[in-house]
Amino acid sequence: MLACPFCGAPETDRIDLEGHRFLVFRCMFTPEVEPTLSDAEIADRLRTTFGTEGAAYFRGTCDRLHVYVTKGEGAKVLAPGGAGP
Repeated sequence: MLACPFCGAPETDRIDLEGHRFLVFRCMFTPEVEPTLSDAEIADRLRTTFGTEGAAYFRGTCDRLHVYVTKGEGAKVLAPGGAGP
């Protein structure tokens, strides 16, 4: 069982879908990893990929979600009357 590289939450599930593997951690962090990697290789990949990005990873995700709900398709759904900005 692996741990989240950000908060240490344990892995709760692995989802294999159309040749892709997603790890799900209790904190809801769900990275995509190569399905051929061993647990040791995955742990190393998580540390090197996400550990170096730190808060920048989450900041980028928040920025993309913000654009989606204020200017993208999400705005059309969430705005009163269904009309986005």
